[in-house]
Amino acid sequence: MQAHRRFYIGGRWVEAAAPRDYPLTNPATGERVGSIVLGGAADVDRAVAAARQAFPAFAASSVAERRELLAAIAQRCERRREDLARAISAELGAPIGFARRAQARLAAGHMQAMVEVLARYPFTEDRGRLRLQREPIGVCGLITPWNWPLNQIACKVAPALGAGCTMVLKPSELAPLSALVFAEILHEAGVPPGVFNLVQGDGADTGQALAAHEGIDMVSFTGSTRGGIAVARAAADTVKRVHQELGGKSPNIILDEGVLGRAVSWGVRECFQNSGQSCNAPTRMLVPRALHDQAVALACEAAAALRTGDPADPATDLGPVISRNQYERIQRLIQSGIDEGARLALGGTGHPPGLDRGFYVRPTIFAGVDAGMTIAREEIFGPVLAIMPYGDEAQALHIANDSRYGLAAYVSGSDPAQVRRVGGQLRAGMVHLNEAPMNLHAPFGGYRQSGNGREWGEFGLEAFLELKAMPGWGQA
Repeated sequence: MQAHRRFYIGGRWVEAAAPRDYPLTNPATGERVGSIVLGGAADVDRAVAAARQAFPAFAASSVAERRELLAAIAQRCERRREDLARAISAELGAPIGFARRAQARLAAGHMQAMVEVLARYPFTEDRGRLRLQREPIGVCGLITPWNWPLNQIACKVAPALGAGCTMVLKPSELAPLSALVFAEILHEAGVPPGVFNLVQGDGADTGQALAAHEGIDMVSFTGSTRGGIAVARAAADTVKRVHQELGGKSPNIILDEGVLGRAVSWGVRECFQNSGQSCNAPTRMLVPRALHDQAVALACEAAAALRTGDPADPATDLGPVISRNQYERIQRLIQSGIDEGARLALGGTGHPPGLDRGFYVRPTIFAGVDAGMTIAREEIFGPVLAIMPYGDEAQALHIANDSRYGLAAYVSGSDPAQVRRVGGQLRAGMVHLNEAPMNLHAPFGGYRQSGNGREWGEFGLEAFLELKAMPGWGQA
């Protein structure tokens, strides 16, 4: 078992001030495989001090210098993609093939996207005698989740570096290993000392200390809605900017029979990838009532084709969920669907056959789900799909928008005009039309309790900038 006992502060690997051991568990077996140490307020103080000391020089760096730095990081992320993938597979239980092609590649992707944004972004803009100037907000606290551990780090670090900010990262204690590899990459790429700092820790102590710290000018948080509320409360006394990407319960509206086979199969794969542990997963599949039974049969066929098993096997499609707590929560929610009268079309409670060790969940599909059921309203964060019949377009939109979340939504149909019309009426931050893929330049974020602000591309960059107005610039 390997113990990871150091933090990255001020360009060096240092010992924790008052280390608290935290065990790391292999999700595929449930066994302890190593440990990290958790930091506290003293470690946050050291990291913030290093970031504040580094800020003036880095804020004064040129856009060209920051583009060159981001490009160097992107190159090294690609060079070490296998190291990143193996770390993600070990900490999250992600199938190694999925970790390589999806999870690990996004680090370089976000860095390269920011290189492209900086080539055209107007940090200064003149409007007659008024100058608008966009400047780095300062020292940023980055608090990231476990489900897409590297993606959520990279999509915050890239714009922070692009803006000229310095930062302190606290990754999830459940998935800390890829952050350590990423810190090594930034060091190798020549990020100046103090610009990027890493402190491991939990939310209750380390995260709260970071959010409340007077030396932090902004907090960027991704995680649960409950966690986002706690961060906002901790940050309130210092009136710092709080940027949040939180939960989701995304609807997937299928409009007609012409796209049914394609859209159902795609929707199942998107819902179940990463073992359902994605905040934007299309977990509510809305289908015309007359097509409901056909859609259920197609969904079960698509799910049965996915292989659940050992994350180390390249043929595996679905691995375990992250922890025992998550496994038990998912079991309770599956049981609630059964108890509340949804029809169990596939899966159910318990482990998949032959996978009694670890935190494996049976891929589960419910049919005939009513909008008031718990499984239609709560974010399950596991491989569980709710298929919901609707009568007409107006009812589909009502069901889709009847949620406290609004992160993502999906629409598929044969008539492009109808697809666009329905998509335009969905209350969500990102609406995918006809299975359109992810775009790293598109703004990512949500409405309502899915958070505030946007990440990715130029919209992510703007989250780390302050806007200064200088009237009289043209006559001074």
